[in-house]
Amino acid sequence: MPVIRILPHPEYAPLGDTIEAPAGTSVCEALLEHGIAIEHACDMSCACTTCHVIVKEGFDSLGEMDEAEEDLLDRAWGLAPTSRLSCQAILSQRDVTIEIPKYSINHARENH
Repeated sequence: MPVIRILPHPEYAPLGDTIEAPAGTSVCEALLEHGIAIEHACDMSCACTTCHVIVKEGFDSLGEMDEAEEDLLDRAWGLAPTSRLSCQAILSQRDVTIEIPKYSINHARENH
């Protein structure tokens, strides 16, 4: 089972974290299933950028990015060459390391 390493983030993972999830699971689903309450204002429908993550290792192992995700990422805070919407980043058999950006464009955080 692939491992997701989450770099330290003051709100979501103060000390960082490591979780496992089955291949075929989105990074967002895996985080939520392990109690890491990443924002996902559009309920994982690829309609916002609140679940934006930066993939530090394993970017090429994730499922391919489609045009809708590419267009939305242009609006993400802290965009990097290895940015993905975690709701669209599907795990393969390889481990990944992610960073959750400090901010998102969600001005009023949703309660999920």
